[in-house]
Amino acid sequence: MSGNLRANISIGLEVDVVLKQDQRSGNLTRGIVEKILTNSPNHPHGIKVRLESGDVGRVKQILS
Repeated sequence: MSGNLRANISIGLEVDVVLKQDQRSGNLTRGIVEKILTNSPNHPHGIKVRLESGDVGRVKQILS
């Protein structure tokens, strides 16, 4: 599922995000959504979230 729509994302979902420092390489970080940071209903680069690990990134893929 796409990470571009805020409606698809909820707290507790397992997602793959790209962190700010990984945007050039495209490395993905897997984690559980702790908080949704983007207020708009959609974003072309992915909805920004904070993971339970404390990492902040844009959702590229929703796993569960």
